[in-house]
Amino acid sequence: MEQHLDKVLKEIVQQPDTVGCLIANRQGLCLGAKGKINLNMSGIGMAISEQACKLEPNQNPPTIVLYSGNKRCIIQKDGEVTGVIYKQSAH
Repeated sequence: MEQHLDKVLKEIVQQPDTVGCLIANRQGLCLGAKGKINLNMSGIGMAISEQACKLEPNQNPPTIVLYSGNKRCIIQKDGEVTGVIYKQSAH
């Protein structure tokens, strides 16, 4: 699983405008990260995702996008893991 996780993180961080990414488990512990991203975001990202899921409990987990200037933080839960991706606009 570790090799698969590493491969997925490498693919994500190679996407256009992506600065960094990580994957957290249900407890908010970082399972893996690539690029420029604060590892402490694993717990925060998981908590934000959990709260957003409570808004629409009968729907698929929502994708949360936080904007700040020319940066975006994208958070999404998928089963037992939560992904956090940082993107930065080129302009």
